[in-house]
Amino acid sequence: QVQLVESGGGLVQAGGSLRLSCAASGRAFSTYRMGWFRQAPGKEREFVAAIRWSGGTTYYADSVKGRFTISGDNAKNTVYLQMNSLKPEDTAVYYCAVGASGYGWASSSAAYDYWGQGTQVTVSS
Repeated sequence: QVQLVESGGGLVQAGGSLRLSCAASGRAFSTYRMGWFRQAPGKEREFVAAIRWSGGTTYYADSVKGRFTISGDNAKNTVYLQMNSLKPEDTAVYYCAVGASGYGWASSSAAYDYWGQGTQVTVSS
């Protein structure tokens, strides 16, 4: 069983910053990419950012480009999401995910095999 544990969520004022972490552990698995998605109340889950584990290519949703940065630590099987200039519309539960193969687009939830439980991010105005 693969486990993903997110941390770093919380309450922050608009314009502030948070750094999310997601550590993957469990039985041996391959990692092609890791990503972050988010789901706000009453809305569908949406793509935020992803990183290809080999080479470090990154992908971002237009809504977070220039404000969020995804990075990874291969040795620790951990992915980070640095979130700056946060806006109230960034409020959501943030989920990390692991894609074991190169199947699908990095922005598609179908490309990921394992998911974390989520961490709440609340941005007050």
